[in-house]
Amino acid sequence: MGPPPAVAEVRSAVRRCLGEFAEGDLVLAACSGGADSLALAAALAHEGPRCGLHAGGVTVDHGLQPGSGDRAREVTRVLTGLGLKPVACLRAAVPAGPGNGGPEAAARAARYTALADAAHRTGAVAVLLAHSRDDQAESVLLGLARGSGTRSLAGMPSRRGPYRRPLLGTARATLRAACAALDLRPWDDPQNEDPAFARVRVRQQALPALEDALGPGITEALARSAGQLQADAYVLEELAAAQAEGVRDGDGGWRADLLAGLPDAIRTRVLRQAAVGAGCPPGALTAGHIDALDGLVTSWHGQRWADLPGGVRCQRQRGRLLFIAGHSGEPARNRASEGPVGRD
Repeated sequence: MGPPPAVAEVRSAVRRCLGEFAEGDLVLAACSGGADSLALAAALAHEGPRCGLHAGGVTVDHGLQPGSGDRAREVTRVLTGLGLKPVACLRAAVPAGPGNGGPEAAARAARYTALADAAHRTGAVAVLLAHSRDDQAESVLLGLARGSGTRSLAGMPSRRGPYRRPLLGTARATLRAACAALDLRPWDDPQNEDPAFARVRVRQQALPALEDALGPGITEALARSAGQLQADAYVLEELAAAQAEGVRDGDGGWRADLLAGLPDAIRTRVLRQAAVGAGCPPGALTAGHIDALDGLVTSWHGQRWADLPGGVRCQRQRGRLLFIAGHSGEPARNRASEGPVGRD
């Protein structure tokens, strides 16, 4: 007799993801101890060896809640009990204060830094993330509310760099059912029920309201739309990456005249890539930040700089954009010069 349906669905999704890797590769499952990531870890522990892969795990302690260290150690114990090896338990350094995009964005950036460190330390070729279909729908709505355009409509990518999201087509309820079938006891983070967080309000209020107004299936429709647009988003990102080197000068600056000649969709992506490359946390960059950068190119009238998350400042000097790390990272806005406007 086969596994329960929920377990089989999760394993199947993970198995499809693992098909790209070579025999003997190490793949890690990122696990917080919640239902989604526990189901992912259990599926990797089952499917990894059957695909000829080494299967490991990693958990990150953000240190933001009392007892977080104890929970991280318990997650480590559970992952080891599932048969994952190696299992890494890392402490993330979450920066506080302005310039980091708020506590959620700061924790996200710190988490990805820790995951990248775990992959480097262990030699893993990929890290699996447990974002579900429900997470995808929530991300789309949040992005639309923030005016993030096509980037938000495309949602979270199924793959980017070393990260893979095999469960974007799987419902959150299915993942919780898989845990129950495997007798895994997830930890429910109280922050996931705190309406102070925008994502929680989307989950508890916005999506149910849309279901009431438009009928069932909104979550599935939003996630499906994101998946359909990801191919378009990928092509635009690739085109932007190809154009990026052509608009840089030999001193690390970005030529405003060449940037201005790019199509809007490409130019704004080049600017975003430049900001991320300068040290801006990707999750903290908003459409407002990119608009401030674009204003330095297309509507420059003497403003000297735009401040970005992560303590990065972009200045326009002598027809070039320069990204400089180590500033206060005030909310993005074009700073008008306080004295006479100098030469561009």
